[in-house]
Order: sequence, then structure tokens, then C-alpha cells
Amino acid sequence: MSIYNQHLDKVSANYEALSPLTLIERAAMVYPERISVVHGDLQFTWAETYKRCRQLASALKKIGIQTDDTIAVMAPNVPALYEAHFGVAMAGAVLNALNIRLDAATIAFILEHGEAKVLITDKEFSPTIKAALALLKSPPIVIDIDDPWGNGGELLGAQTYEQFINQGDPDFSWQGPEDEWQAISLNYTSGTTGDPKGVVYHHRGAFLNAMNNIVGWDMGDQPVYLWTLPMFHCNGWCFPWTMAAVAGTNICLRNVTAKGIFDGIADHKVDHFCGAPIVLNMMVNASDEDRREYDHQVKAMTAGAAPPAAILSAMESDGFQMTHVYGLTETYGPAVMCAWKTEWDELSQDDRAQMKARQGVRYLSLAGLQVMDPDTMVSVPANGETTGEVMFRGNLVMKGYLKNPETTDKAFVGGWFHSGDLAVMYPDGYIKIKDRSKDIIISGGENISSLEIEDVLYRHPAVLEASVVAKPDEKWGETPCVFVTLKDTSQDTTVDEIMSHCKDNLASFKVPKTVIFGSLPKTSTGKIQKFKLREQLNDLSD
Repeated sequence: MSIYNQHLDKVSANYEALSPLTLIERAAMVYPERISVVHGDLQFTWAETYKRCRQLASALKKIGIQTDDTIAVMAPNVPALYEAHFGVAMAGAVLNALNIRLDAATIAFILEHGEAKVLITDKEFSPTIKAALALLKSPPIVIDIDDPWGNGGELLGAQTYEQFINQGDPDFSWQGPEDEWQAISLNYTSGTTGDPKGVVYHHRGAFLNAMNNIVGWDMGDQPVYLWTLPMFHCNGWCFPWTMAAVAGTNICLRNVTAKGIFDGIADHKVDHFCGAPIVLNMMVNASDEDRREYDHQVKAMTAGAAPPAAILSAMESDGFQMTHVYGLTETYGPAVMCAWKTEWDELSQDDRAQMKARQGVRYLSLAGLQVMDPDTMVSVPANGETTGEVMFRGNLVMKGYLKNPETTDKAFVGGWFHSGDLAVMYPDGYIKIKDRSKDIIISGGENISSLEIEDVLYRHPAVLEASVVAKPDEKWGETPCVFVTLKDTSQDTTVDEIMSHCKDNLASFKVPKTVIFGSLPKTSTGKIQKFKLREQLNDLSD
């Protein structure tokens, strides 16, 4: 027996499961009077936020919530959703933050598939939620967020969020997970099929990525963070937990507008925010009336559809320090960062933007990042030209897909997570995304399944064949473009009719912006050749 295995055991004195819950406990103890959350005229300290999180946990336990029960939340960036990132897990439950842009049928699917026991929902979304609940045989308990800065809506539950947590014990003695592999959250991604897949995160990964954000972004002490990135996106890229670790200040932004962002920066001295390229584009093109003067440095982190170098350059011209990151729902959000090197400061602004447009290198806690041939599992040459599939390995990869073992096994073939994204690797080890093998469309930071849109199009009585590809868009990054072959070319089916059909059957952000009629290119076996459709789009734009 090794001398290092002799009475050197893992005991409570020398080991505790990693969990982001410890981060807010420390923030409340060390910095109880620091401002934690600002929302409109509301302000909470870290002591108060910690208290409210424990009240939420206690109230959930009082109604019978057990370990690994799912608690869904349908809300924009408001204090209740921030608190749920801690309070739900303090009760041993799993947080399922819902995308507020989804349609009722998809919400119903998620609630049923995730077996949600409780749904905390902002009343602004009551029309969608009411329709979703009507589709369920066993709907969850409903608790309403009655936000004074909301946009109206109907109360659907028996009590409001404030009434609910007021029933909880502010001194509730929560217990962290016995095993850091325990689930902490459930996030749904469209993937390449109409039915979303439930991505399960564990406490260990959430803790590590929260800390990665601090180190990778050099966040410093007491940062002031503006919530432009939705907290329902990969748990806000783990920043709810990050901000507790640094005891910074969270500025809630319920509705993301250029004016709201500039007001937040000027009024609250915001020095950090995250956002998809569409948010950056909104800021670059903001009117003089929407802009504000401020005299401090602001750091911005972006991901989603690969941000155009021109947008990164324009943001830096406006004084923002840009950081480009990359990841997927399956990797806790960003797990790759374009780590900046001081020698690149000497490059021209355009060349700097080109360097920054690369996705980059692995996060500190990610064990492996490679670009491989998915068939041979051999890394492609690092020459900046040979394309392969981006592969991830380590603690920042999901537990797997909920109740979907076949898809989970397929995603982990060969001991790596297969992202489905195609990229090249440069000699310096930095990667750059070139395409998406799964035809996912990323529009304004939202993942859209081309197959889901195609399924809706095939329901139109006049449509014979349909195919959907991404079309580059200056505002949204990319938008769905529909190619349609009609059953009878003599029919006078119009673009407006196709668009109206899509609007009736899809969430608004999934509705195609372009419709093109004509025959579709196919292989000899009848498979539609999407690459030729993309080429056709390129020819039209030239």
C-alpha cells in the first residue's frame, strides 16, 4: 500500500463538495452591507439577498420539495430569478430557468419533460404560461412574480413570490450537496430537433465556471455587472454565482435597450456586461439621444454567433474593452476564451479585431479542447486551414441530457463531448469556428432549430418541400431563410402567406425573415444539399 493511502482519508475536516452556494454565504458574512442587487428603485445588500435566498429555500421545503425536484422559473432579469439561482439549490432542488421567448407548446413540453413541481412566473408572460398550463395533465404549483416594473399581465397562482418567500425562515439552515456531482440546474437547448434537450449541470461545474469567469475576465474587486445577458441562457453563463464570489453589484435590466444599457453604465458606474453580437450592434448604432457620458472603463464579453470583426472594432472605438468567448449550453456557457496577449496591442485596430474574432483557447478549468476529425478522433493539423469538429473534455461539460441516454452516449463518443461546430486551429492553439455541422441558426443569441421550422413549413397545404438555412444579418447575426418548393407552381401562394403560417406556429424569434420559392438541390439519394442553398444566398448577396 502506498504511504499516501495510509490513514490519509477524505473526512469532513479536509473535504467538502464544491458548490456555488458557499459563495453567497461568504459574501453575506464578509460584505453584509455591500449592495448586491439593484432593480429599479429596489436595492438589496448581500445580507438581505442571502436572507431572501434562504427564505425561498425554506418555503420550498415547507410545501414538500425534495432533493432533485425541478423548480422552473419564467422571468426576465429580475431579483427573483437571481435569488432562485441560490435558493432553489439550497432546498436541494434543481433550477430550470425558462427562455421567456418560447411559445406555449414548447414551454409545456419542457415543464412536462423536466417534471417541474413548481413554476415561478412573471405575470408579463401569463398569456403564454396560461396556454402552456392548459396543455398539461399535471400542472405544477404556480407562484407569480408581480414586478412593479413589469408590463402588466394576469396573476395565475394562489400567491405572489413575495408572499411565498415571506413564509420561509430567513435563518433556514441549508445543507450543500453531499456529492458535487449532484444536479444544480436544467437548461433546455433546441439542438437539431424540434423537441428541446434538457442539459443537466452539476454543482462542481457551476462552481468552477463561476471562478473561471473571475480569472479569465480579470474582474477585480467589487465589479458592477449589468444584466443584459438573460439569466435563462446557460444560467447567465454562471455569472449569478460569479457575482456572489466577488461580492459585486448586480444591476437588473428587465428590458434590454441601448438607452437602458447606457443609462446603467452612467448611473450605476457599470464596469462589466455580457451580450450577444446583436446587443453590441444595438449599442454601436445607438442614437445620440440614447447615449450617455461616463468616464470609466467598461469591459464587455460577447459570444453567440461569431461576432463580426467590424462590430468588435466599432465597440473598441467607442471605448469598450472587448472579450470574445465561446461555448454551448452543454459546457455551462463559455468554456473557451480569446485570451489576449499584450504583443497584439501593437497591431492595427482592424488586425486586433481579426485576432479577437477568433474563439480562442480553453478556460482554466476545462481539461481539454481540440479540433478533431469526428470519425477518426484524431486532431486536425494546427494550420488555420484544416476543418474539424470542436471537442470538449473535463469538468465544464454537462452531466448529460435528461432522460435521453442515447443522445448523451452519442455526444460523448470517444471520451470527448462532440459540439457539432466545425472549426480550424491555428499554430498558436487558438480555434476559430467556420460552420455548424448541425445547421443550428443563432439569431440574436438564440438557438433556432432549422428542422423545427421545416416541420412547421411542411404543415402548410401548399408546400411540397422546404429547407431552412442561416442567412447573415447585420442586426441579428443571422436569421432563418426558407427555401420552399410548392406542390403546384401555378398556385399564387405568397411570401406573406408563408410568413403568416410560421407566425401562427412558432415563437416570434424563430419566424423566418426571408422566403425564396423554387426547386431544391438534392443528392442522388434525394437528400437536400443545404450547402448549395447557402451558396445561392451568397450569390444573391454579391
